[in-house]
Amino acid sequence: MAKRDPYEVLGVDRKATPEEVKKAYRKLAIKYHPDKNPGDKVAEEKFKEAAEAYEILSDPEKKAKYDRFGHAAAGAGAGGFQGGGMSMDDIFSHFGDIFGDAFGGAFGGFSGARTARGQRIVKGSNLRVRIKLSLSEVAQGAEKKIKVNKLVRAKGSEYGTCSTCHGSGQVTRVQSTFLGHMQTVTTCPACGGIGQTVSKRAPGSDEHGLLREERVVEVRIPAGVEEGMQLNISGMGNEAPAGGVPGDLLVVIEEEAHPELKRDGMHLHYEAFLNVVDAALGGSIEVPLISGKAKVKVEPGTQSGRTMRLRGKGLPDVHGRGHGDLFVHLMVWTPTDLSKEERAALGELRDSPGFQPRPSAKDRGFFEKVREMFGG
Repeated sequence: MAKRDPYEVLGVDRKATPEEVKKAYRKLAIKYHPDKNPGDKVAEEKFKEAAEAYEILSDPEKKAKYDRFGHAAAGAGAGGFQGGGMSMDDIFSHFGDIFGDAFGGAFGGFSGARTARGQRIVKGSNLRVRIKLSLSEVAQGAEKKIKVNKLVRAKGSEYGTCSTCHGSGQVTRVQSTFLGHMQTVTTCPACGGIGQTVSKRAPGSDEHGLLREERVVEVRIPAGVEEGMQLNISGMGNEAPAGGVPGDLLVVIEEEAHPELKRDGMHLHYEAFLNVVDAALGGSIEVPLISGKAKVKVEPGTQSGRTMRLRGKGLPDVHGRGHGDLFVHLMVWTPTDLSKEERAALGELRDSPGFQPRPSAKDRGFFEKVREMFGG
């Protein structure tokens, strides 16, 4: 299949600045990243295609050659690519800095930086777990003990220098094109850029000298977290082979629904139902809080839909910048199943002057307000 134009792949103009090219690539890479599209081969190919396009357009020399000769400038692959395209590890090695912390820095099994010699400093892959919190735990913060099934270095596994790259973590290939010889440096396929391979595997370990074990991790959840927030616990993810550093544990927050209170950021909402008598005569009602209850005064003549605000009775800000409020929405409940005596009592009041609607300006209907806005 013919390769697509890299400008078309990234959706940029030929006069696009390096920053525009980088921004376009990052957007596509995050959209088609394997972490967001597990098992999706189409997304994986688009992810690789975007990386190949970015490698050409982000390198002034390769970009200039492509602009003059197209994909023919590098024979089977433009800009120094092999015919089969880039591997996931190559993408991370070249462009890992593009993503920042968007995916915890992990591509595939291991990630990491490189030394001045090009040898890879290995970091284990991240683990992701979900923790469900009650509204009370969100308000107060919580300490949780969670079980994780993680990779650890097996006792008895031994490592030696990789015979393919001789410990450098990289291999050099020379490719002939009609422009001359082109030299490319890629990640060593034998050791994955680590510079070492397993010379002796402990019983039950994998090809990297690792095995899975269940561990208990204590997690401190700060007050005020929200659904979907992700906490990054450094060094508590999968371990890495050959003396590398562990990955991180990514804790994703989920919230349990409260039976009475509804959350809106730092604020809480509660619907309180009043009977007609309490709405007319006034009184007090109990309102649930995150912990305990509060007694709230209801003024005589309260109309359905009125909202009362209890300041500081909401949730704390996760960054420690105060508390939200609790909004109490008063709803007047109209009885539907009256006894004969109750109907008679209300019937005597039907024509009473005090029971005749006399809405104030703030009580006028929605459509009347709209009509006034348009000069009706």
